[in-house]
Amino acid sequence: MKNLISIVGPTGIGKTRLAIDLAKHFNTEIVSCDSRQFFKEMKIGTASPSVEELAEAPHHFIGNLSVKEYYSIGQYEEDALQKLNELFKKYDTVILVGGSMMYEKAVIEGLNDLPEANIENQKKLQEILDSEGVEKLQDILKELDPEYYAVVDFHNHRRLLRAIDIIWQTNKKYSDLIAVSQDSRDFNVIRVGIEAPREELYDRINRRVDIMMEKGLLEEARGLEEFKGLTALNTVGYAELFKYFEGIWDLDFAVGEIKKNSRRYAKRQLTWYRKADDIHYLPLGYTPQDFDDLIEWLSQQQ
Repeated sequence: MKNLISIVGPTGIGKTRLAIDLAKHFNTEIVSCDSRQFFKEMKIGTASPSVEELAEAPHHFIGNLSVKEYYSIGQYEEDALQKLNELFKKYDTVILVGGSMMYEKAVIEGLNDLPEANIENQKKLQEILDSEGVEKLQDILKELDPEYYAVVDFHNHRRLLRAIDIIWQTNKKYSDLIAVSQDSRDFNVIRVGIEAPREELYDRINRRVDIMMEKGLLEEARGLEEFKGLTALNTVGYAELFKYFEGIWDLDFAVGEIKKNSRRYAKRQLTWYRKADDIHYLPLGYTPQDFDDLIEWLSQQQ
C-alpha cells in the first residue's frame, strides 16, 4: 500500500519546513494543497516556499497558475490525483501539505457530487451582494449553516454564494453534504499536524506579516491591483492593501487588518482540524528527537 503523509495545521505554523524534512527523509516529492500558492504572482503574500526551500525537495502545484486563470477545486482534485498516481509509481511515500482545508479533503477523501450552480439563485445572491454587501451573505449563511460559517473564508464571496446556492437547492446543510466521503482512495493517508499555544501562534502570524511587508508585499500587491476583482486576489494580504491603495485605509491600519484577518483564518483552521481524530501532532519548533519519534511512529502506520 502506498502512503500519503498529509501535513496540516494553521497558517504560519511551519508546515513547509516539516514537509521538506519528511520529503528528504523519505527521498520523495511534495504535492501542495495550498490553494493560494497555486498563483505565481502571489509569492510573498501567500508565504510560498522560497527558491532555497523549493531546491531542497521537488514541489508540485506551487506557482503553476496565473491569477488570471480560474481554477476550480474539482479540477485540482483531478490534477492532484493524476500527479499522485505518477509519483506513486516512483515512490512508496509522498507528502501532501497545505492549510486549505477543502483542498486537502478533495485529495484524501474526494468531493461530493454537489449540484451545478443554479442560475436563478446565483443571480438573486449577486443582487444581494451588490445591494447589501458581503455582510448580508455572511448573515444568510450563518443562519442556514453555522457549522460551515465557522470554517469558511467568509471574505470570499464566491464561497458564500456557492454554499448558499447548494443549501437552497438541496434543503440540506452544506457542512453535512461535504462531510460525506465520496470515493475511497487506493492509498493510505496519514495526517500529521503541528500544534502551538494559541498566543504563540498569533505572535508568529503577526511577525510573519511584518516579514512579508519587509520582503515587498506592498509592491507585489500594487502590481496586482488591476486584477483585484478576480477570485484569486479576494484574499487576506491583498484585499486589505487594495483598500489602502484606494485611500480608504492608511497603511498601518491595513497591515493591522492583515494580521487580524490572518489570525481569524488560523482560528477557522483550528476549528476544522479540532474535529478530526486522526491527526498525529508534533510541537511547534520540534526537536531532532521529536522528528525521530515521528519517523518511528510513521513506520508503525504503514
